Amino acid sequence: MRQKTRWFFFFCALLVLASCTEEGKNTLPVSTVEDLYEFQAFDLRKYGLKATIMLPNETANIGASTRPEVTHAEDGFKWEINVGPNFHMIIDDFGEEKGKVEEKKRKLAKLADIFETKYLVEEKDFIIYQCILKVDGEKSSPITVAKEHISYHVYGQKMIDGYTYVFRSREEGYPKNIIDLMAKSIKSVKEDTTN
Repeated sequence: MRQKTRWFFFFCALLVLASCTEEGKNTLPVSTVEDLYEFQAFDLRKYGLKATIMLPNETANIGASTRPEVTHAEDGFKWEINVGPNFHMIIDDFGEEKGKVEEKKRKLAKLADIFETKYLVEEKDFIIYQCILKVDGEKSSPITVAKEHISYHVYGQKMIDGYTYVFRSREEGYPKNIIDLMAKSIKSVKEDTTN
């Protein structure tokens, strides 16, 4: 009987400890915190965006041993974030326009005779997609001509200070591992509501 009572109290104590929270404690889900262990917080306020973003650090194995560099013309509508030679993200300011992800999907659909587009992640304000170049005359092409070209892309829309910003990969795309890191960065964007 004592053994059962001990196990019951042990189980109850475990439940109580697991459900305790502290005010001000990190509210990100555990999986998100674990997914971002190769990232560092980067404040975009100094570049005119009231937001922070998590960017890959040197442990991400993409040659990101340098500090993130941001290129932005004052009063411009485009930012470029470079983290080493293999990570180049573009941010476009679309003001009060909305529905930029749907618009991008329509543009991709119009290119169906050139590219086959496969959506790997498809959400209302975020997509990861693969483009496969359609090659005519593949069988008769010389051996030096690439038979297949696959690129990966990410495109996400965020509202910051009441305006629409698109965070995206470059037009040429990247290998899948770089796009996965960019996707985590885009998902991590948080508006800074402090003044």
